[in-house]
Amino acid sequence: MELRQLEYFVAVAEERNFTRAAERVHISQSGVSAQIRQLERELGAELFERSARSVTLTVAGKAALGHARAALAAAGALGQAVGEVTGLIRGRLTVGMVVGCTVTPLFDALAAFHRAHPGVEIALLEDNSDRLADGVRSGALDLALAGIAAAPEDLETLTVVSERLVAAVPPDHPLASRGAVTLRELGSHPIVCMPAGTGLRTVFNRACAARDVRPVIALQAGAADAVADLAARGLGVAVLSESMAAAHRDRLVALTIADVESPALLALVWRGGHGPAVREFVRQARRAFAVPSA
Repeated sequence: MELRQLEYFVAVAEERNFTRAAERVHISQSGVSAQIRQLERELGAELFERSARSVTLTVAGKAALGHARAALAAAGALGQAVGEVTGLIRGRLTVGMVVGCTVTPLFDALAAFHRAHPGVEIALLEDNSDRLADGVRSGALDLALAGIAAAPEDLETLTVVSERLVAAVPPDHPLASRGAVTLRELGSHPIVCMPAGTGLRTVFNRACAARDVRPVIALQAGAADAVADLAARGLGVAVLSESMAAAHRDRLVALTIADVESPALLALVWRGGHGPAVREFVRQARRAFAVPSA
């Protein structure tokens, strides 16, 4: 059996779907299926129960999963150990970023890493912040730039942006003349906000719950520019971070939300016990975002 077969087996087991597993390992679904079938023939047992709607592990598959993960981890540790000694970094680095990301220092860090270590294959994936963090925890991602409400205790964190939330309205809106508003005052207006699972929305939801405010989320959009566009057209009060709103100061007035003190964070997150590729990328990210070393 080959390591790639074990990688595909683990991917299908975790994704519970051959199509998603194929996207994860960047080969065709037929290629994944063929390698899994070959692995099953070598082991003399079926690893998955296959149906039109789902893929589940058989008893043999459940018994094999832990060993497959251990074998992949051991192979990764071997490469890392040699890399530590020789100073060479090889392999693959999978980085996640929030949907609609326009944070150019992340791209600067990717470019600097690629120039320094051309032998490392880089993959860049977009998703909502909560799924990005889960991807880092599961090992599907090596690092991710995600919006978070607070630094997770189980992950390493490099905070690159920490900003308060603001309400943003057109100049002719009834709230536009106010320097600040409360959540309860916002509650009487339709809200335009980012969707659940984003760091900004999590901060907003937690603040509302703490004050027993139940806002009407009229419209949702995954990109700050879209949220601002909707608010500028009078469709609701936008909830954004300070810098997001500042980018649209020509058509929106930003108001401090007085009773939301917890900032929304944009942070690079990764697991502890990381290898040389992750460590090197974090170093490049510190430079790109001008964040001093701890």
